Amino acid sequence: MSELLFDPSTGLRHDGRKPDEMRPVKMSVGVLPNAQGSALVEFGKTKVVAAVYGPREALPRFMTLPDRAILRVRYHMAPFSTKERKSPAPSRREIELSKVIREALEAAVISELYPKTTIDVFIEVLQADGGTRTAGVTAASLALADAGIPMRDLVAGVAVGKVGGVLVLDIDEFEDSKGEADMPVAMMPGLDKIVLLQLNGRLTRDEFKKGIEMARNAIKTIYVLQKQALREKYEKEGEA
Repeated sequence: MSELLFDPSTGLRHDGRKPDEMRPVKMSVGVLPNAQGSALVEFGKTKVVAAVYGPREALPRFMTLPDRAILRVRYHMAPFSTKERKSPAPSRREIELSKVIREALEAAVISELYPKTTIDVFIEVLQADGGTRTAGVTAASLALADAGIPMRDLVAGVAVGKVGGVLVLDIDEFEDSKGEADMPVAMMPGLDKIVLLQLNGRLTRDEFKKGIEMARNAIKTIYVLQKQALREKYEKEGEA
């Protein structure tokens, strides 16, 4: 199976990419007029939309925090996002990823500016082809910025995998399901701080270090695209 994932004779992956090559990345901001902030992020065939509402009064009131806002995150895969229809009910994996993404975003959001309030972040996977959690946290960060929520830095993410014994960047669904390891990473690039790091499978110490460096370099590129997407939106608003 590894021959299908990675061809040693050409040094290319199953889709023709080099090991350190990302899929095409597209981003747009302000895609949902009914949300206070929104963003659409595409990593290849993976498409994720995020919407932000708040800060607003936290209900019920006994759940409020006196010193900061509560950040609530819902990660959800649409029933039509996968090849086989997915149940619309939240799965254990979606609940887990909602928590993981929330913790990553909490490191960036300056929540103490909005005590006794709630900020809601909804992440909807429209089409899944690997890397949905990293695309999700990237889109959510953009949506928070679009909503005007103060942050220490934007958050951007990418997944590094191991297929055919080779470390590869931005794995897709085929590589994720057939490869030996999957390591999603998200950072605040401007602060060089990792806010999300998971590892499914096994990597050697050297592979782990190399994988982190691959992710860091790619995230810097994604970070530039994030700022460009925000800049383009506000330039258009300025021209209107």
